[in-house]
Amino acid sequence: MPRVAPSGALSDVLIGRGSELALLRTVIASPPSLAVIEGEAGIGKSRLVGELLAAPEPAGTRRLVGQCEQLQEPLPLSPLLDAFRLAGDLAAAGPFNPVVGALAPLLPELAEHLPPPLPALPDQRAERHRVFRAAVSLLDRLSPLVLVLEDVHWADGGTHDFLAFLAAHQPRDVSVILTVRTGSGSLPVREAFARAPSGPARVVSLTPLSPAEVEELARSILKTDLPHTFAAPLYEKTGGIPFVVEEVLRTLLERLPAGEIPCRPDVLAGLAVPTVLRDVVLQRLSSLDDAAREILGAAAVIGMTPDDRLLAEVTGRGALEIATALASAQAVGLLHEQDGQSSFRHALARQIVYESVAAPSRRWLHLRTAQALESGAGPRPVARLAHHFRRAGRTGEFVANAEAAADTALSHGDDATAARFLLQALETGSLEREHRVRLAVKLGRAAVDGLAHAEAVPTLERLLATEPLPDQLRGELRFALGRLLRQQGEARAGYLQIERAVDDLGERPALLGRALAVLAAPETVVDRHVSDHAAYCDEAEEAARRSGDPDVDIAVRIARASLLLEQGDPASWRLIDDLLRDDRLRSVPREHARACLNWAQGALHIGRLDRAEALLAEGRRVADRAEYLRVMEVVELVTAAVDRAAGRWDGLEPRLRRLGGASSNAEGGGTTAFPAASLDSRLLRGALLAATGPAEEAVACLGEVIAIAERVGAVWPLIPARMTLSRLLLTLDDTAGAAEHATAALTLVRAKGNWVWGAETVLCLVDALGRTAGTVELVDELAAGLEGADAPAAQAALLTARAGLSQRASAADRLLDAARTTFHDAGLRYEEAQAAERLGRWRCERGTPGGGHLLEGALHRYAAMGADRDIARVCRVMRQNGVPIPYPWRGGRPSHGQTLSSREREVALLAAEGKTNQEIATELFLSRRTVESHIASALRKLGLPSRKELRTLTERVRRNK
Repeated sequence: MPRVAPSGALSDVLIGRGSELALLRTVIASPPSLAVIEGEAGIGKSRLVGELLAAPEPAGTRRLVGQCEQLQEPLPLSPLLDAFRLAGDLAAAGPFNPVVGALAPLLPELAEHLPPPLPALPDQRAERHRVFRAAVSLLDRLSPLVLVLEDVHWADGGTHDFLAFLAAHQPRDVSVILTVRTGSGSLPVREAFARAPSGPARVVSLTPLSPAEVEELARSILKTDLPHTFAAPLYEKTGGIPFVVEEVLRTLLERLPAGEIPCRPDVLAGLAVPTVLRDVVLQRLSSLDDAAREILGAAAVIGMTPDDRLLAEVTGRGALEIATALASAQAVGLLHEQDGQSSFRHALARQIVYESVAAPSRRWLHLRTAQALESGAGPRPVARLAHHFRRAGRTGEFVANAEAAADTALSHGDDATAARFLLQALETGSLEREHRVRLAVKLGRAAVDGLAHAEAVPTLERLLATEPLPDQLRGELRFALGRLLRQQGEARAGYLQIERAVDDLGERPALLGRALAVLAAPETVVDRHVSDHAAYCDEAEEAARRSGDPDVDIAVRIARASLLLEQGDPASWRLIDDLLRDDRLRSVPREHARACLNWAQGALHIGRLDRAEALLAEGRRVADRAEYLRVMEVVELVTAAVDRAAGRWDGLEPRLRRLGGASSNAEGGGTTAFPAASLDSRLLRGALLAATGPAEEAVACLGEVIAIAERVGAVWPLIPARMTLSRLLLTLDDTAGAAEHATAALTLVRAKGNWVWGAETVLCLVDALGRTAGTVELVDELAAGLEGADAPAAQAALLTARAGLSQRASAADRLLDAARTTFHDAGLRYEEAQAAERLGRWRCERGTPGGGHLLEGALHRYAAMGADRDIARVCRVMRQNGVPIPYPWRGGRPSHGQTLSSREREVALLAAEGKTNQEIATELFLSRRTVESHIASALRKLGLPSRKELRTLTERVRRNK
């Protein structure tokens, strides 16, 4: 087993980490699983991992450990590759997927066991994604496996990207554990780990030891009891950080026998500085001669593992002096040997030595280092140069190298790194206006794909507010800002910025055409009529014509097709088919993928599931082939939406919960990279919960979507969220609430002028209010708005609404049957079941033949989807109409019929007492999801629409056996 515990640890006992260790053991015992161990430097992260891996390995389980190093330019995927090198003989793990050959050049030691190297790809982003796939495939072949990557806060951007990729494609028998230092900035992979299909990562946060635990640790090291007079000041000096405790005691042991130390609390007074670790390091530093201290200070400026040649050039010292100084520092424990080079023992040691150098001397050393790097052979290390010039206070050189580093990152598809350098450069206050604007324009382009939205938005806003910019540049920056705001989920704010940008882009027709094409999208914002969007689209076509740019022409044609599609215009399909056959669209795969995904969503909006599935398949294929990682979350969202429409609900709710962001809130926050997509996924989850239960959670989820969508002005999903909540409230007998939400949705539909989006809303009002002069007029208005529309979902809703108003039974029956047939032909399985239930109930209540058969068919369809609330309702309708209820009706699985199982009764009684699902789960040692399932089953068997009725039926629950 590889050694992961820090070498030289004084204590062989793990103190104060029992619960954390138990949690990690649970994590690795249930793959696929993820864990993040976080804490400040010296808190014991590595020690905890070492204790975890010290246990005997289960048969066949591998344990691989990789270490991230604090380098100015971290080596790509270094910790992962180091871990693979520990895998030993790979012969038994084969045969491998041929894609694993992409790793052969990176792992020459293992190349003989891997498939042959693959030919290079022309696109660096594609090459990187292929390496990611290869690494995941190799992890899968090596499983069952525990992969530990330490100090991920030092990892390069490529490693962070790989970890996000791994979280989304984690092999089933692989557990991943990361250690990360708090206070080192935001960890990019946190969001990906929170949304992992295997479930959110378990976060193990290590805190300082208590006074009693510090005393126990010291006692285990000194092998003697500690008086309070020593233990208390030891805790005060160390702050409870295990590493600091050990370092302090290590220093004291160099002076005194272990047995004498507890009796000499005065020795701690010699370390009288607020941060004990700083005292320890500085004390060791002070033991060196002047030359060694000077050289070590220069080494701290250069990096964790300074190159001897560079150190000699920076300090002007000879090789012998350098070697002597490094040996002295190693002798006192400030450095240690690593891979044949002298390296600081830990990052804190380097930081303390660095800060011990006077600020003017540090700036001079940074400048000397930058100059030495500039004079070196090979490519200019622009990233390191930017760092050193920045610390040297040389603004001009820093900005130039930061911009060059950003350009290099962009050329390699690393938009996130580019955005980081550009943001740092823009923070410099002494830039010329032209330079600042140029950097801001680059930032706007990089941040869109680099996901640096939160950081870039205030920078662009500040620049636009304070700088007198030329119209064209102001327009480009506003367009970039608008796109960033929209990606943050700020629909209205982003739309308004792009509208303002249009006024400044008259002399740049290509950019103007793209901006107008964005404004032509009707599903983006409230307060804009489809005629406004159509006018923008007309202007976009004219701008594209003026530009003569075929790519802009494609973008505008895509926008036109989307605009027509959302209105159910049959002409949209001719445009889409023409574009899909157009070689110009095929030549820009990113545009191709985005278009297909957008059209797939539009097809779902109108109920064309067949086209949505085909477009999704093409969009996914193109995105995969182009290695377009940025849209993968959108691919997942559209896939989930298609699965919901098609009735493929197994496992759908946790997928939607992950896509929506586990820590979302009504203020619009969340954990996803694309809040706009997150809102759509929450709508889907709310709609799913409305069918599966619990109803209270569905109401809360939909209410949250409505609150956020209203705040940001997002017309989609505001209209469907209100409609879905209206339909849900009808099932809860809240007619007034249902009518209120339907009326609010109808107001939005009229403001938008798109009746395709309003048909189900009209039906909700008909169901809530019945036949009135107002509903009759409203249905006529809907019929006029849908005339000629290729929108099966809306047309079926219109048929149903007409049936609800019909005064002739035969006509109503015919209309309801036509609606059911429309849903069936469209493949919308849940809506088909609802239509069958409605028609079956209609016929049963009027004594018309065939009603019972339709209700039973609806029951089977609901059961296949797990729509427990609908199952409960249709069973109640069947009982009321004397229709036999078949059991078992869930695919032949055993059932308790209408009798509660003992566990269901136990859960139902606790729910009847007013306990929440989480409280019940805690009391009965169940998962929250299991509790939800038991309550839904109990409600179905008792014929109750929601759990609030349980509170008035406690005795009935107790008797139901």
